[in-house]
Amino acid sequence: MPAHTLRPARSVSAAKARKPAVLPKSDGDAGVRAYIASMEPWQAAIAKRVDALVMKQVRGVRKAVRWHCPFYGVEGQGWFLAFAAFQRHVKFTFFNGTSLEPVPPVGRSREARSLDVRESDKFDEKQMARWIKQAASMPGWDGSTSQGRLT
Repeated sequence: MPAHTLRPARSVSAAKARKPAVLPKSDGDAGVRAYIASMEPWQAAIAKRVDALVMKQVRGVRKAVRWHCPFYGVEGQGWFLAFAAFQRHVKFTFFNGTSLEPVPPVGRSREARSLDVRESDKFDEKQMARWIKQAASMPGWDGSTSQGRLT
């Protein structure tokens, strides 16, 4: 089994999760913090861990809310990561995911790949940190094509 594979840790209730806030376009940390604060507690805990990993791995990271989701980028290089909360998972999308080693497991677009994290998953923080570091070191998405969709 690949190192990035997530394993169930416990069962999840079938209760419907609330939707995170629909936030306007913004630049900076405030919008990202507001989005995370609006998530279900288990989702927010994972998002906070990833946000901390990005801050640790990427010097001078650029944060923003675009298309109602948090985005992370490097000035002059474009966006490398975005995430969105769904009813039963949080989707972390690497826009240049097919260039990462190993390639994140979810995706059908030409370049983007994602990792879906559910409440019952064991989150591989070390692998996520490696992906973040790799993704931030290469040209990202400039926001001009349909590649940015978080589907």
